[in-house]
Amino acid sequence: MEQTLKIANVLADPTRYYIYQHIVNKHGDVSVQQIADSFNIHPNVARLHLSKLEDIDMLTSDARKTGKGGRPSRLYRLSDKVIQLHFPYRNYQLLSRIAIQTMMTLGEQGKQAFYETGKAFGEELINQQLALNSTSIDQLGFGEKVNMLKNAATIAGLSPEIQASEEENKIYFRIFNCPFKEVAEVEPRTICSMHNSFLEGMFEALFENVHIVELENMMSNCATCSYQASVLT
Repeated sequence: MEQTLKIANVLADPTRYYIYQHIVNKHGDVSVQQIADSFNIHPNVARLHLSKLEDIDMLTSDARKTGKGGRPSRLYRLSDKVIQLHFPYRNYQLLSRIAIQTMMTLGEQGKQAFYETGKAFGEELINQQLALNSTSIDQLGFGEKVNMLKNAATIAGLSPEIQASEEENKIYFRIFNCPFKEVAEVEPRTICSMHNSFLEGMFEALFENVHIVELENMMSNCATCSYQASVLT
């Protein structure tokens, strides 16, 4: 309970919450001075906010030499630890592991159903975005489809970064957050395959013909999961 109250107190400060979101979107390390400049606050205030976020394990930091002499600079980044608040307590990770292992006992038929369901949920996520915007696929150009893909991936908690080339019909898709990471560490092949099907569903809901190649995977100690998609509009 003490830790729960501490987390709630730290996140109650709007500036602190926006600093955390800023670091999430930056996809990299930040210094105290960078945060001070970005939020127009004194470095001591920025340091206090960063320290409090580190105290509840939402950030982690280390000191590094800048190469300019003087004291090492402390750099902050997102922590790998998961912070969850449930009232009353819930354990959805355990439920997901039970469900996944149950599906796996059904053999290849269970695996295929698992992957197809993941793909269907990816398609549904895009269709929800289309419905919210009262838009049909036929009305969207290449750039608009890419933007919708990014918005949907952001809503799914993937913290995406996308680079696209309409001339080459290619999309480079990087994920900085895996929403299934804790379960994936237990069942990496199964979860990663399902997640790839989920992404395929998203892409195929927007593009007529898609071929996706995985370039990097977090479960292989890469910083991100990254993909190259060849698409036809």
